[in-house]
Amino acid sequence: MKIFVTGIGTEIGKTISSAILVEALEADYWKPIQAGELKFSDTDKVKTLISNENSQFHPEGYRLKAAMSPHAAAKKEGVEIKIDNCHEPHTENTLIIEGAGGLAVPLNDTDCIIDLIAHLKAETILISQHYLGSINHTLLSVEALEKRGLPIKGIIFNGDENKATEDIILSKTGLDFLGRIPNMNTIDKDSIQSMAQHFKHLKS
Repeated sequence: MKIFVTGIGTEIGKTISSAILVEALEADYWKPIQAGELKFSDTDKVKTLISNENSQFHPEGYRLKAAMSPHAAAKKEGVEIKIDNCHEPHTENTLIIEGAGGLAVPLNDTDCIIDLIAHLKAETILISQHYLGSINHTLLSVEALEKRGLPIKGIIFNGDENKATEDIILSKTGLDFLGRIPNMNTIDKDSIQSMAQHFKHLKS
């Protein structure tokens, strides 16, 4: 099973969500494109939060120095991101793949994150976080995936409950509600392990 964790935008909890899913499923983790924070990358962050001994952490396909959109960070270094060069790591385990930003984040002059998802033939979990405009961003993200015929495993809401927002999103999309990640005062191995218990059902 391959699961691509994407979001309705940037800074909405993809990395923490990925860590929880990795722990819950005892899955492997792979970030195809890392832009910025190379000294403590998203792979490093997830690795420090995992307690199980089965998960493997695979090296990124592209490691770019600038904390910018991947296409811009790559251009700055004279690199061209090619999705055909994003070869998924070999594993017999479930693989959690973390994206960069949202679906329309450009990787080069023609391809975006959504094209990478299609290339990898992965099932998507969409992370949504509540803010003014998040309904619009969530519905547009779902529409983009569905127009491409890309399978969506379901949606995770990151943050405290907003029933009116969640009800309309679930009603309009028909997506499975996979769970909620509430605001956590402390993010460490214990809190990730505790939250992972709520996502064990995804193993089936």
